[in-house]
Amino acid sequence: MHRDHRIIFGKAFASRQNMKTNVLVFALVIMITGGGWAQSSKPVKVNIKNLPELGLRSASNKAFKPGEKLVYRLHYGLIDAATATISVDPQVTKIGNREVYHVIGEGKTISSFDYFFKVRDKYESYIDKQGMFPHKFVRRVDEGGYKINQDYTFYPAKRAYKNQKGEGYLTPDYVQDMISAFYFARNMDFSKAKKGDIFKITCVVDDEIFNLKIRYIGKETIETDAGKFRAIKFAPVIQKGRIFKKEEDLSVWISDDANRIPLMASAKIMVGSVKMELQSYSGLANYPALAQ
Repeated sequence: MHRDHRIIFGKAFASRQNMKTNVLVFALVIMITGGGWAQSSKPVKVNIKNLPELGLRSASNKAFKPGEKLVYRLHYGLIDAATATISVDPQVTKIGNREVYHVIGEGKTISSFDYFFKVRDKYESYIDKQGMFPHKFVRRVDEGGYKINQDYTFYPAKRAYKNQKGEGYLTPDYVQDMISAFYFARNMDFSKAKKGDIFKITCVVDDEIFNLKIRYIGKETIETDAGKFRAIKFAPVIQKGRIFKKEEDLSVWISDDANRIPLMASAKIMVGSVKMELQSYSGLANYPALAQ
């Protein structure tokens, strides 16, 4: 490919002045959270040792189970650009005296796309089984030679977290990380949702607190690589002018069943379009909403 085209691809995937993550990671996060980036705020720096301990919530999970695996394919325009996998370890582990789900999300460009912009990303989250909040978050990003290494330790009873630098910050109650937000969102109740209703998830990204918001659109039937599904459509409430011209440029579909699997995300961005769709699934907790 001509050098100018290569530069365009690189800018599309690597521009960090306009967003915190590249298009691959952004698409993955949109898929797993169903949310859009709103205005962020800086958390207050604290000495976590001096904070009192509060009670912890209980939150039921019926959407997933250990051993689940979801595989996605990302298209940049007409080009197959990347794959992403997010899976739950078959074994429930422990952090302290709390049982946790160990979730791993990985994204990588395919070999033919590596020449233009090579991505090898890995995310891990340890999610409280009883309360559906994170205890630990690990991020290892290598995007065209640009690397990010993040390690967040959460203190949910103190409503705080510590980053890899050892800095402590206050958070809103039960703040999510980029991966745990996906699993928390899948357990949200949309049974009484009406068109235009907005749902919110609070998430920490790059030491900033974001309110991820999604607007309920309605129900549709869609077809993916993994099959034809009954789906619920959302339009993430986004901050226009960054990589999207208008809010309607981004749509997300999740399965209309108890699994709430993210099925597809479609986005028109300022330098083309991105589509991410479910390629395969296994180990689901509930029967999928397959359409005839």
